[in-house]
Amino acid sequence: MGSGEPNPAGKKKKYLKAALYVGDLDPDVTEDMLYKKFRPAGPLRFTRICRDPVTRSPLGYGYVNFRFPADAEWALNTMNFDLINGKPFRLMWSQPDDRLRKSGVGNIFIKNLDKSIDNRALFYLFSAFGNILSCKVVCDDNGSKGYAYVHFDSLAAANRAIWHMNGVRLNNRQVYVGRFKFPEERAAEVRTRDRATFTNVFVKNFGDDMDDEKLKELFSEYGPTESVKVIRDASGKSKGFGFVRYETHEAAQKAVLDLHGKSVDGKVLYVGRAQKKIERLAELRRRFERLRLKEKSRPPGVPIYIKNLDETIDDEKLKEEFSSFGSISRAKVMMEVGQGKGFGVVCFSSFEEATKAVDEMNGRVVGSKPLHVTLGQARRRW
Repeated sequence: MGSGEPNPAGKKKKYLKAALYVGDLDPDVTEDMLYKKFRPAGPLRFTRICRDPVTRSPLGYGYVNFRFPADAEWALNTMNFDLINGKPFRLMWSQPDDRLRKSGVGNIFIKNLDKSIDNRALFYLFSAFGNILSCKVVCDDNGSKGYAYVHFDSLAAANRAIWHMNGVRLNNRQVYVGRFKFPEERAAEVRTRDRATFTNVFVKNFGDDMDDEKLKELFSEYGPTESVKVIRDASGKSKGFGFVRYETHEAAQKAVLDLHGKSVDGKVLYVGRAQKKIERLAELRRRFERLRLKEKSRPPGVPIYIKNLDETIDDEKLKEEFSSFGSISRAKVMMEVGQGKGFGVVCFSSFEEATKAVDEMNGRVVGSKPLHVTLGQARRRW
């Protein structure tokens, strides 16, 4: 500690360097328990358990802020993976600037781990290659899921770990160690590879009377199939989609090209390559982000949601049906392959208009079907 009083900028920097992240906390751990656990390491500014802003339930992590960086470093080096409330916790430096974490630089992925390797063992296995910002063995209720992440403070340290540890046998299991890839990057790799080799085809938007035999008859024209399945709910009713697996990629590709957009029993089919789970998750993230940006740019309004729409209803018809109740900023029927999905949204300028529309339109028959109309949550701009 210097004898002179540090300037405000220096004080802020020193304060941030004295903060530790505490992860994998038991739900019953409180701020007071954290304080008692870490107070022997040195004077504390405060402790905090992070909670859900709505339910106030603990999120399983928190922060310990020391007065002096040396005490925080001592705690990090000597108390990591100690027990609190019977459960080991993880410590790492608090990172107020999350650009390093989001960049992925220095982050590696490990898989095929033996279930006996926990966070502590992982930390000591990889700490020989550089300074670790965080390490985490991914677990569920049954223990380790066999993969983990280690984030180093530099790309050089990560590369050393990959060079030395990839292919090494740990507890008689050969582990894979490689560069961490964001889900979007992994999904793009899978998509590029699978497009040239896929044999599994996804089909949706067919009628309730479609069964396995009819689906096989429709698709077997393009080549021999290994399996054909219409997906059904618990009561045995078709969910309107299914899968066809061909013996060859060429047959699958031809089926997609010929049958996508084709009308069968008055329904326009969607036929495409069956996506892997990672691709579907990446697509959902992209859709969510697009919707979030789109919603942000829209004017405020009070939405109502309409279900059980007749197939003949489009945006203009929907707006026309509800325009008598007030000023509409948006009317949208959700579409798929050029056909309505049976639900939509209408946004009014006031709560009173939206409420009136719900009261008078819920249950009203439009086209050939009774509408189901509910009130949404008003969007506000502050």
